[in-house]
Amino acid sequence: MSAEIQKIVNTLGMKPHPEGGFYKETYRSTGVIPKEALLTKFSGARNYSTAIYFLLTSDNFSAFHKIKQDEIWHYYQGSSLNVHVIDENGTYTKYRVGVDLDKGELPQLVVSAGCWFASSVASNDGYSLVGCTVAPGFDFDDFQLAKRKNLITQFPEYEDVITKFTRT
Repeated sequence: MSAEIQKIVNTLGMKPHPEGGFYKETYRSTGVIPKEALLTKFSGARNYSTAIYFLLTSDNFSAFHKIKQDEIWHYYQGSSLNVHVIDENGTYTKYRVGVDLDKGELPQLVVSAGCWFASSVASNDGYSLVGCTVAPGFDFDDFQLAKRKNLITQFPEYEDVITKFTRT
């Protein structure tokens, strides 16, 4: 890890994320939505909203996973970030989160609840520092990391991208 990346990780108090990269929770609302007011897919009460810093390096990737909430990605610095999404209709789209609007980059991206998604740094030798906001608030009970074989069985037409962005 470069000195610049190590400095960001240390300064922001980040730790390794199970999907790849590093993260630090920066916000968890004090307000809570009771389980009875949520859809049945949630195992319990959830905070109104949560937010994290997320840092990914070009020698790593965020593996395909899905959550039960919408997730909003916000670009901060470094290289642009590719976000690979397979939506609930089975359509694959590669988005680029960044600030080069002339090249179609988006400074924010919403990944809808239930979509499989992965991310990778667009440059070959760099990092992406982004933020992610989730509502209702994130809970690891809502997180599912993809198993390569299962995802390929479900979406065989995307075998190459699934193989590239899964670990098991």
